[in-house]
Amino acid sequence: MTRPTQEDLAQGRAYAAPGVTVYYDARRCLHVANCVKGLPDVFDTARRPWIQPANAGAQAVAAIVRTCPTGALHYALHDQPDQHEQEAEMPQEPTTVTPTPDGPLMIRGNLVIETPQGEQREVRAALCRCGHSSNKPYCDGTHAKVDWKSAPDPS
Repeated sequence: MTRPTQEDLAQGRAYAAPGVTVYYDARRCLHVANCVKGLPDVFDTARRPWIQPANAGAQAVAAIVRTCPTGALHYALHDQPDQHEQEAEMPQEPTTVTPTPDGPLMIRGNLVIETPQGEQREVRAALCRCGHSSNKPYCDGTHAKVDWKSAPDPS
């Protein structure tokens, strides 16, 4: 299976700095806040723009972006701001699927996801389980608004 390319992962608004560009797709963000907790100098919702990748090293920014479980954040590393980006983030192996209690399926790996816009290649995603998301197949947090509950663990 072909892994996602940088073009596949570069979705949403781009925030560029020397050595790294961060991409943010607001429709996929569930406000888990790993980014804000991990690098508050880079990810600060009180500032505009709220993502300032120049406030940390490129590798540190990339490491925190990889902790985003929803795929709302992605990155591209590059040597110079005007150079073409390097290879895309490597997918986790093996692929993992983790159900969130009363929430989405968190998936990491070499993913191919069928969406209304067509096939999407991805490395991280939060997929809807409640059936009420307006951004299917991705979770948009509607499960909390409709008080959807997952089935109890049978074990």
